[in-house]
Amino acid sequence: MIHIVIKIVLVIAAVAAAGLLGAFLFMQQKVFGAAPQGERLARLSRSPHFENGIFKNISPTGMMRKDASYFKLLTDFLNTPETNTPPKTLPSVKVDLSAIASEKPVVVWFGHSSYLIKAGGFTVLVDPVFSRYASPVSFYGKAYDGADAYSADDMPDLDMVIITHDHYDHLDYETVLKLNAKTKHFYTALGVGAHLEAWDIDSSKITELDWWETIAVSDAVQLTATPARHFSGRKLTQFETLWASFVLKLPECQIYIGGDSGYDTHFKEIGEKFGAFDIAFLECGQYGEDWPFIHSFPEETAQAARDLNAKILMPVHWAKFSLAFHTWNEPIERLLKQAKALKVEVATPRIGEPFSLDETYPKTIWWRF
Repeated sequence: MIHIVIKIVLVIAAVAAAGLLGAFLFMQQKVFGAAPQGERLARLSRSPHFENGIFKNISPTGMMRKDASYFKLLTDFLNTPETNTPPKTLPSVKVDLSAIASEKPVVVWFGHSSYLIKAGGFTVLVDPVFSRYASPVSFYGKAYDGADAYSADDMPDLDMVIITHDHYDHLDYETVLKLNAKTKHFYTALGVGAHLEAWDIDSSKITELDWWETIAVSDAVQLTATPARHFSGRKLTQFETLWASFVLKLPECQIYIGGDSGYDTHFKEIGEKFGAFDIAFLECGQYGEDWPFIHSFPEETAQAARDLNAKILMPVHWAKFSLAFHTWNEPIERLLKQAKALKVEVATPRIGEPFSLDETYPKTIWWRF
């Protein structure tokens, strides 16, 4: 009997060891990036937002609320409703991005948090994800049909690629590799450059900024990293790199690039420091009652636009990936209701539809089907 027990234990141990080895080898893939080391680690360690080996939010911020039920979270995941994804292909517009010419700044949204800004001959791409998955695996985070109308090959030559933080739905390995040759420079938050260098992006093409740090991109273009209320991490370890929003000053306009953020006092502080924004890109989607501090609810998104003194709100972080359990188009419906109450103007372009600032903004209700 004892020999049978020993054999069973050995089999279990062998299976466990094989599983651990498999997990270790899986995590060595380049898609997971790299942790900050050496001079980069020394620099971020000097940040006032870095404490005891990790970055901290301005306000105490738990990734989950204290009384959250992880069993309920698992149940919700296993019982995600059909309305979590669109019932049919999303409408989109396909244009030649290199041919866009306008005297006024032009914006093109590619779904979720990826968008292009062209102004005065200057071209900026934010949080590009064109590999069809907001995940390191192919069974989670697949892009909706129609939300994948554009690829990295469709992008024009880029003066700037701005990456707000290192989560998979904002920083995509395959996309970065494909964009490298046509990108002059990558701008991101402290520590995120470690991933880019691990992916063979030359260090001379990478600039990392701390909150409230400003860099002159050119004589006419200025970029400032500003706070956000979120977290970071591509592996099991979290908070090793910084997450940020950005203020982009172009000759014709001032733009707020929100990244991901729960609602907090930083929106009002940024609005007071920088004055009115011609447009604010703010997340509107992938929220949940169990993680209320790291993503904004749609009503909070509308309030954040008011705090920022934004002339126009462009809601992003929706209409491409389902990374939460709500109905796929619930975010925009809730946002528009609150925006109307707060008298906040909202642009609702279709994916790929160019629009210019200071003109009539797209307000098509294209998601009701």
